[in-house]
Amino acid sequence: MRALEQIGIPGAADVMNAIVVTAVLSCLNSGMYTGSRMLFALARRGDAPEGLLEVNGRGVPVKAILLTSSIGFASTILAYLSPDTVFLFLVNSSGAIALFVYLLIACSELKMRRTLEREAPERLKVKMWLYPYLTYFAIIAMVAVIAAMALVKDVRAQLIPSFISLAVVLGAYWFKTRAERRSATVPAGAA
Repeated sequence: MRALEQIGIPGAADVMNAIVVTAVLSCLNSGMYTGSRMLFALARRGDAPEGLLEVNGRGVPVKAILLTSSIGFASTILAYLSPDTVFLFLVNSSGAIALFVYLLIACSELKMRRTLEREAPERLKVKMWLYPYLTYFAIIAMVAVIAAMALVKDVRAQLIPSFISLAVVLGAYWFKTRAERRSATVPAGAA
């Protein structure tokens, strides 16, 4: 902006600020849409509270949008109250999360492919080349990267929040499956 002002373009700072604010609002709108639709889809699968499935007359999942907005506001307030802690945790926790996701995808691919080959081989239309060796290689490579992150001091700060995030997700999954097992064992008239 200073360069534009030095060149002599009047109001350049105001124009650039308007562009930045518009871009930020666009990202916020995109995040709200994505977050609310993800909550709606999770609720449809039974992985989020059923109340998030409610839609208004125009088909808008209002409760999912309100929950997404609430989380956004709470995050903003926490970031304001403790800017060094919250923002750094969010940035650092994303460091190894992608590796965890791809690692789980690779492990799932091994299990699902074996199941499909055994139960319904005709459904297996696209076959990965060098199966299962390439999948095992990918798993070993990702575990090696995660191990290297643990050993390199500068990157270790990203790994610890990632493990905390992974533990929270695995804990939530454990509680959910435990609750589902309990409700499945309760006799129909007892509830």
